[in-house]
Amino acid sequence: MQSLIGTGVALATPFKKDLSIDTEALIRIVNLSIDGGVEYLVILGTTAENATMNKEEREFVIKTIIEANKGRLPMVLGVGGNNTAEVVEELKARDLSQFDAILSISPYYNKPTQEGIYQHFKAVAEASPIPVILYNVPSRTGSNVLPSTVIRLANDFKNIVAIKEAAGDMIQAMRLIKDKPKDFLVLSGDDMIALPIVLAGGSGVISVIAQGFPKEFSEMIRLGLNRKVDDAFKIQYLFFDCIDMIFEQGNPAGIKQVYQSLGLAENTVRLPLVKVDESLENRIDKFVKKNQ
Repeated sequence: MQSLIGTGVALATPFKKDLSIDTEALIRIVNLSIDGGVEYLVILGTTAENATMNKEEREFVIKTIIEANKGRLPMVLGVGGNNTAEVVEELKARDLSQFDAILSISPYYNKPTQEGIYQHFKAVAEASPIPVILYNVPSRTGSNVLPSTVIRLANDFKNIVAIKEAAGDMIQAMRLIKDKPKDFLVLSGDDMIALPIVLAGGSGVISVIAQGFPKEFSEMIRLGLNRKVDDAFKIQYLFFDCIDMIFEQGNPAGIKQVYQSLGLAENTVRLPLVKVDESLENRIDKFVKKNQ
């Protein structure tokens, strides 16, 4: 899918100090990402803190981003969970006509076998009326979707079109790229190794840091896709320390500090997450002010 090549942004949800959704800030963040040149928007991924939002809030976030986007960029919606029947029910009930694809995380906490993961995504693929992006993030789910399972799914279901690969394992990513069907996309889910994955044959990234620095990060990925390696790595190394910083005390606490330093939104998160400590706040603020 051409619309998924390049940089997608896993949008965080800005909150006011009273923990309510900051609508105006959310619109500012959407516009910054679009104006900065990213290729698509990802709504209600794990970065959005959707786990601590109720159904009405999640629907409000979806509606707000759709209206702010005004059809300018393709959109991907996070639809996943560890109750397969519930995910299937949502896919059948939800109007997905505004979206190019869904992003669906592998079941967390249950720790299914590879066969269980395959059967879960089989049910998701059969229920989804639009393309499916698999999401592998073992640090959050407690289980790794092995390349053999991904390739099996990609070969068996034409609407499983990509994977957001966030195992942080370059060898695993390379194995996926080597063995995947021709049109299947391997997208980095890890900002730090997004460029190496692209240079190895991947198709882009679903990024956190790109919503703070959309122009620079999306340009880095485009340079990588065009094999302008030296220019791409100049940007990579410029943001190397900042990528570490935004994940140092958890996501999205770090990127929300970037928001605050940019004057976009408060650095407020909902429990059980807490905002970054003063030391990290100062370091991120210093980097942002230097590179604005």
